[in-house]
Amino acid sequence: MTGKADIDTQNIPAHVAVIMDGNGRWAKQRGGLRMFGHQSAITAVRETVEEAAELGVRYLTLYAFSTENWNRPALEVMALMQLLVHTIRQETATLLKNSIRLESIGDISTLPNNCQRELAEAMELTKAGTRMTLVLALSYSGRWDLTQAARRMAADVANGQLQPADVSEKTVASYLVTASMPDPELLIRTSGEQRISNFLLWQLAYTELYITDLLWPDFRKEHFREAIRAYQRRERRFGKTSEQVAVS
Repeated sequence: MTGKADIDTQNIPAHVAVIMDGNGRWAKQRGGLRMFGHQSAITAVRETVEEAAELGVRYLTLYAFSTENWNRPALEVMALMQLLVHTIRQETATLLKNSIRLESIGDISTLPNNCQRELAEAMELTKAGTRMTLVLALSYSGRWDLTQAARRMAADVANGQLQPADVSEKTVASYLVTASMPDPELLIRTSGEQRISNFLLWQLAYTELYITDLLWPDFRKEHFREAIRAYQRRERRFGKTSEQVAVS
């Protein structure tokens, strides 16, 4: 099915995370360069954002550029940064029109200055958006996130603002860059790869995984809806038995 009639609007995940994978393979299959795949992926991003907002998702986090992606060829990285700036500038008006707030997570200071400026401007312009928050993970990795959290906790212990005995899971979560948002309930990964690629390592502890062989540039609204249907068919137990879940 491709429509929405069979989707339970009372069981929409509040936070969906997406690993957008397969741009390079998509381009190679068509005899093009990797950047052709990245450019062609913009439609997939636009349709995913639109459908998530329409269904009532509160947070949508897109893994746009990982810490490890800096190891790619310099020309590809430069082209990706230029594409990022262009896309942010082009899509800001649409985000405003649809009351979508833009945020970012990651080591943003490592991005080129023009990218930082465009990102900061778009986040400022859209900060009043209430329909959905679109989070771009840029120069992000789960291990980086945990490392920066550990450093900040250690500094607070050193200056007496935090006692080691008081550190709990809730404390750790409060030092992560995602502290202001709920953990993802659904992770979508395209291209068939069955790994989480250093993405939201702490936050994905109980996230439902949906993996599709579809390459990211081909991902459309109906594919997002199918991921939501798959999520709704699952029983989320969080370590409990099915019987315990049924009576809770």
